[in-house]
Amino acid sequence: MEKYADHPRLREVCAQQPFPLLFATISGAHLYGFPSPDSDYDLRGAHLLPLKEVIGLRTGPETREISEDRDGLELDLVTHDVRKFFSLMLKPNGYVLEQIFSPHVVFSHPAFPRLRELARGCITKHHWHHYRGFANNQWELFSKETPRRVKPLLYVYRVLLTGVHLMRTGEIEAHLPTLNQEARLSQVDELIDRKLHHPENSALLEPEMIFHRREFDRLLQNLEVEAGISCLPESPSAADGLDELLVDLRLGSHT
Repeated sequence: MEKYADHPRLREVCAQQPFPLLFATISGAHLYGFPSPDSDYDLRGAHLLPLKEVIGLRTGPETREISEDRDGLELDLVTHDVRKFFSLMLKPNGYVLEQIFSPHVVFSHPAFPRLRELARGCITKHHWHHYRGFANNQWELFSKETPRRVKPLLYVYRVLLTGVHLMRTGEIEAHLPTLNQEARLSQVDELIDRKLHHPENSALLEPEMIFHRREFDRLLQNLEVEAGISCLPESPSAADGLDELLVDLRLGSHT
């Protein structure tokens, strides 16, 4: 496994940000387990605006996005201010939780372990709505493509299997090969192999499309069934803890 935390360019980018980061982790194909040799790096995380930039009329940026290609390395970094990020955590938003629990940590503030612990109290059974909507959007984008490529279809499977796994176990897992050890879908292994070792733009044939449409519908129904019997809580329990952490971080940035 590549040690992203030791990648000098990724660490350099994190160090160059104008606001201190709470964390930055790897997302995208590198997290999902099917990066191409030339895949760019998707970094996601949270930044901390200083106190003076949140209490006055002139406030700092809630969201920062940078994209660059330097020395052949393409990367994309998106961060939200901690207040916005914590607010997203309290909604049924699986995407931000995937960022927190990504095993590929490029940068972490000393408070990051505390954030991870609080994030466990943000997981609810209503996250299935996020994964259902996300999967439908991914399928729509995939089905409109010409030609229909393997990578977007892998994203569909990844989203559905992450949602099913979350409802069953309460654990955030975004790595598709790991998820498929439980799901045992032979088509997923075949699609990953095609993504990694064959031309990405090779088109999926119509009989394949019929099969994957059936699988999409089946897994979508499975997600709903698992949500119905899930033992996950109805609402998050971490609001007070996140509020306390936000105040501590903000006051700590006073200077």
